[in-house]
Amino acid sequence: MEEQVYEAELVDEATVSDNGATRSLNTALGATVAVVLVFLMMSRAIGAPLQDQAIEESLEGYTSIADRHLQNYYTDDQNSYVLKNGSLSGPDGASLWLGTHHFVEFELPLEEGGAAPNGKVSLAVWVPIVEDGVTVPVIAEFGPYFDEASVETGGIEEPGTWLGTMIIEQIVPHGFAFAQVSVMGTGRSNHCMDLMGTAEQLGVDAAVTWLGSQNWSNGNVGMIGKSYDGSTPWQAAMFGNEHLTTIVPISGLIGVMELMWRNGSSEARAPIMHNGVYGSYGIDGDLEDSGNMCPDYIAGPATGGAAWAWGGEAAGTYWAERYFLDRVLENYNGSVYLIQGMHDWNVDPHMAVPTINLLYDNNIEAKGLFGQWDHDYPDRPQIMFDRSGVGRGIEAFPEMVRMDWMQDLLEWFTYYLKEEGPKPWLGVEIQANQGAWRFEDRYPMSNTTELLLELGSSDLAAASGGNTILPDASSGPVYETPPLEEPLYFGGLPRLHVNVNTATVGGQIYALLEDCDGADCIHIGHAIMDLRYHAGGADEQTWTPVFDEITALMEFFPMDVEVAAGHTIKLTLRSTGEDYLPSAASTAVTVVNAGSTLQFDTFDPATREYYDTVQCTSQICLDNG
Repeated sequence: MEEQVYEAELVDEATVSDNGATRSLNTALGATVAVVLVFLMMSRAIGAPLQDQAIEESLEGYTSIADRHLQNYYTDDQNSYVLKNGSLSGPDGASLWLGTHHFVEFELPLEEGGAAPNGKVSLAVWVPIVEDGVTVPVIAEFGPYFDEASVETGGIEEPGTWLGTMIIEQIVPHGFAFAQVSVMGTGRSNHCMDLMGTAEQLGVDAAVTWLGSQNWSNGNVGMIGKSYDGSTPWQAAMFGNEHLTTIVPISGLIGVMELMWRNGSSEARAPIMHNGVYGSYGIDGDLEDSGNMCPDYIAGPATGGAAWAWGGEAAGTYWAERYFLDRVLENYNGSVYLIQGMHDWNVDPHMAVPTINLLYDNNIEAKGLFGQWDHDYPDRPQIMFDRSGVGRGIEAFPEMVRMDWMQDLLEWFTYYLKEEGPKPWLGVEIQANQGAWRFEDRYPMSNTTELLLELGSSDLAAASGGNTILPDASSGPVYETPPLEEPLYFGGLPRLHVNVNTATVGGQIYALLEDCDGADCIHIGHAIMDLRYHAGGADEQTWTPVFDEITALMEFFPMDVEVAAGHTIKLTLRSTGEDYLPSAASTAVTVVNAGSTLQFDTFDPATREYYDTVQCTSQICLDNG
């Protein structure tokens, strides 16, 4: 969502309408790889349609990602563009037109209540004019915002200004159709706003089958979207639907509970997510509103509150029903292009890392694009700049702006939906917090060296705050390294294994990592854990307070960091931070420095392949380059 709309909301697309070994601290890491910035004043390629032969020639071989910056991209607008136009259009030669509305009916289990058994999904499709007998694959966005007056997205037949318009104008002409689909209980789809539950999942699967079965369809369906609309692709992939051949989740959820809880710790929005944020969706005063009352609609807030109190599934299967990744890994036969902002405050990057490695380990073809942006698409310079603060991404601007993204999508969809063209590169494009892009075969990375720092040692000395973490978050220990003799490069999932005593069974630790140049410090990462879950996972632990020493096996949210020589790394421990609630079992926590360690996975940049990206030349990029 954008910041000005409900603070607790997952997303608001409508507001974008304008558009191995352990080593010591100071071991040398090698020379920094210089990044050459190439500014090309480029002429716009979007214009008159190309002949079919020219399109075919353009697809015979693509420019490598590392060489794209040498191509003639159009780079001074507020989104990216494909290199060359396609030739197909809509009615009367239109490049942008209204979609055709349809309902997809399917059977809902009676236990879902509401409108069961009569499920009905609302969608609109854009099919270009093609010769008789020619079929096209379909790219679809599924979400709750179409036809919802409260978020000002317009009707479902209107191309979404945040993504739909770009796909219709730039990718559809290359031989694709496009669809926008309302999930259950939203827009003109009936039943309840199920917040990614069974009814919604079944509706998504029914719509995918419909899209892949039409006489104009070649049978292949791809899904794309951001935030909520980036979560529905994971839902669809659970079913192993034969028509679903690729998904592009952008800051999407692999599970609903995973969005708002971390090691038993709860975000402030968690208890109200179902009804307080999405509860009014689909209620518009007509006779079908009676179909909005479902068991999970009532259970949602209670389950959210119980999870804060007890850290997990207190009763029933509300959260298990809304966890997608396990079923994706078991059933899905398609590909995944996974996109994530490393500074996303709304959908944290642990949705993508280590998810990308789980995909690889389960033989799912996948690519990752992980940049230092917030809850954004990869190619929106003004929005990226506006949402990037100090230590929250601005250090990587404008290199974070991917003006080759639409071309990347075209190449991906051409291969996986049309089964034409070269196979895309499958690996991870990762951007460090200071802006440099590089290739990795997986993420967290292979071929790293563990750096282990003991709390209170000369490598990570106690700086202030004593050793007691107070429940009111007003105090706790602070540790800091000496100035680094060499630059330090690390990434993935740093770990903090901290030994503690507690006054009662409970307590919570929030850990903040900062890069400091004297008194000037910037955020580089954070972690949180309710100590009732100190072993990690979903099983609650018990111990004898005061007498027992326990170890909190904390893991930081994903990060990719460069710390300059002469700087220090500061670690601050408190009882809570960011937008996390105090623990429901708050108590004083005493840190035992001996044996407590901060662990980084470091690498030598000389062993990595860095590359230049297509340079953004819009005014906001030029002014802040």
